[in-house]
Amino acid sequence: MSIPRNEYPRPLLVREDWINLNGEWDFETDNSITGTEKGFFGRASLDGKIIVPFCPESVLSGVGNTDFMNCVWYRRSFELPKSWSGKRVLLNFGAVDYHATVYVNGAYVGEHKGGYTPFTFDITEHLSNKGNYITLCAKDDLRSGNQPAGKQSHLLNSHGCFYTRTTGIWQTVWLECVSDNYIQNIKSVADTETCSVNLEIKLSPCSAGARVTAKAFFEGNPVGESSVKVGSFSAFLNIALQETHLWEVGKGNLYDLEITVEKNGETTDRVSSYFGLRSVCLTEKAFLLNGRSVFGRWVLDQGFYPDGIYTAPSDEALKNDILYSMRLGFNGARLHEKLFEPRFLYWADKLGYMVWGEHGNWGLNITEVGQIEHFLPEWIEAVERDFSHPCIIGWCPLNETWDYNGKPQSDTLVKMVYDVTKSLDSTRPVIDTSGNFHVVTDIFDIHDYCQDVSEFASHYKDSLYNNFPHRQTHRGEPYFISEYGGIKWAVDNSDGWGYGDGPKTEKEFVERYKGLTNVLLNNENIFGFCYTQLYDVEQEVNGLMTYDRKFKFDPEVFKKINTQKAAIEE
Repeated sequence: MSIPRNEYPRPLLVREDWINLNGEWDFETDNSITGTEKGFFGRASLDGKIIVPFCPESVLSGVGNTDFMNCVWYRRSFELPKSWSGKRVLLNFGAVDYHATVYVNGAYVGEHKGGYTPFTFDITEHLSNKGNYITLCAKDDLRSGNQPAGKQSHLLNSHGCFYTRTTGIWQTVWLECVSDNYIQNIKSVADTETCSVNLEIKLSPCSAGARVTAKAFFEGNPVGESSVKVGSFSAFLNIALQETHLWEVGKGNLYDLEITVEKNGETTDRVSSYFGLRSVCLTEKAFLLNGRSVFGRWVLDQGFYPDGIYTAPSDEALKNDILYSMRLGFNGARLHEKLFEPRFLYWADKLGYMVWGEHGNWGLNITEVGQIEHFLPEWIEAVERDFSHPCIIGWCPLNETWDYNGKPQSDTLVKMVYDVTKSLDSTRPVIDTSGNFHVVTDIFDIHDYCQDVSEFASHYKDSLYNNFPHRQTHRGEPYFISEYGGIKWAVDNSDGWGYGDGPKTEKEFVERYKGLTNVLLNNENIFGFCYTQLYDVEQEVNGLMTYDRKFKFDPEVFKKINTQKAAIEE
């Protein structure tokens, strides 16, 4: 049986020596949450089977259970190559929804909370010479109000703009071997003015005295290198680049990196990575990429798949979603209510596709400041994971923070999230809470789903529209319509969900799309739009494509509309 999703899952830090653990695992549902008491972590097998990395709700998993699963268990045996003897072994999980507890050979290894971010355990001390096995327990209670769940339905079935849930493992699981001194993370900040890149390379403990060398290449040709002796837990290097190749819309122009760690005359780690040479900035009104005003022609992408739910069936499917979007004339996307997997970001980096990094905050009660404990740790992990992707041009930690059980958001919590995000990354703009109830933000964005073109135009005729003036104040920040459109069109004439009344004919659809979009393109005070949405998701039928990624109309029609020169670009 071939291994599903067998590409290396962490493109910004790649090691050659690794083992993909995707494929068939033992699996069992534990709705009474008594598996720990029953000793599931030490059992020789579980009652069922599942195909990892697909969630048990999905068709591709072989399970297809779309009911609530409060707790699930996984078990997988593995063997290590003889060449790994004497090395440290790391067990990596791309993402597990939501509270994961990991055991190796029946021994407790560690836990992780957060359904979207990766985690790693050094399992060396728990290994046997042969007959090793991993057991994972995943607890998931998205109705608790204490976990971000994004667009996963809190009702039994999908409804409105809520869709099939994801429980347990939904990204790749893999092993890799390292020496005592190895690289844990790489952060890159490119400087277009000096044509250089600054690297922060985080190392394992006790790496003081090691030497880190980084070499940069463009299309295989060496363009710069730097080396430094480590005096602490991180190495800081600056590489002056001999050639300038800017990361631009439609042109990824990525530089490759080779990074080695040496200690006592021995190479202890070697990884490959990459970076893009680009800058993002805001003026009073405009968004600048590499110092030039670029109108954001973004589209809402929710990262759902008919057969894999949260998990794309293939790496090619991730790439294709970007190519489909570009065929429609979009130059980027809001990655909506979900932290997308790193392989999607890799393709966005490579193709020159601008995206917003956004958490899946829906489902989390943020009416009390103490709820920060259920959001901030995972968000910090997300920013840390994705910091070096040039495709990410801004952060949006929260989206539409509606009242929860009649109580409004904690403005203190929202400000805290904004402040922490800015402290983690001062190179990108941050939207505190997209669409409504801004507290402190670099960009004032709104959502406007008005379907009447004349009424929609009146919102922006004399001033910039504030959709919730009683809860937020525009203080002169650059302005962005981060959701609009959502025009209903079901190719099978079904009564799907969408915004307002759907058009009756294809001609009416195109005229409405053009009318709404031109209002935004022709307003010199607006620096971008985000159309809802790229493709249908389950019962929601306001995509420009069907859920199985078929264009509903000729994409050239929309490309012609979307790529018109915007007023702010002049």
